[in-house]
Amino acid sequence: MSSHTATIRWQRTSDDFLKGKYSREHMWIFDGGVTVPASPSPHVVPKPWSNEANVDPEEAYVASISSCHMLTFLYYAYREGFQLDSYDDEAIGVMTKNDKGVPWISSVKLQPRIVYSGAKLPTPADEEHLHHLAHENCFIANSVKTEITIASRAQ
Repeated sequence: MSSHTATIRWQRTSDDFLKGKYSREHMWIFDGGVTVPASPSPHVVPKPWSNEANVDPEEAYVASISSCHMLTFLYYAYREGFQLDSYDDEAIGVMTKNDKGVPWISSVKLQPRIVYSGAKLPTPADEEHLHHLAHENCFIANSVKTEITIASRAQ
């Protein structure tokens, strides 16, 4: 169908690599030209070897789940004749340890706040159906084993 690429670029900036004292800051370069400063989370790697201002892989993972769900939701809403004015989501990913003691993002809670307008407004059942369709057809949700829940906050 298609392929998607990202270039990840890191370079040593100090002589203390073998002592474990090195910056983990790096860059994500995407095929469209966008470059994103990245770093591990300070919850995983302490400062000064991480940078909380940069995007960490865990945040990006949660954002990709939320973004995919939103894009799929927008598609099904349009197909059903519902006009959206805005969609905001404060998605939360929770890291726990699996049965082998390895940390993983075990759950992501999507909390979309959606504003509709127009002649046809969705009922709560309509919106639930749209979220179900979006979840079932989201490329990312179909690619992960993380539990994804949706707590809609429609307005």
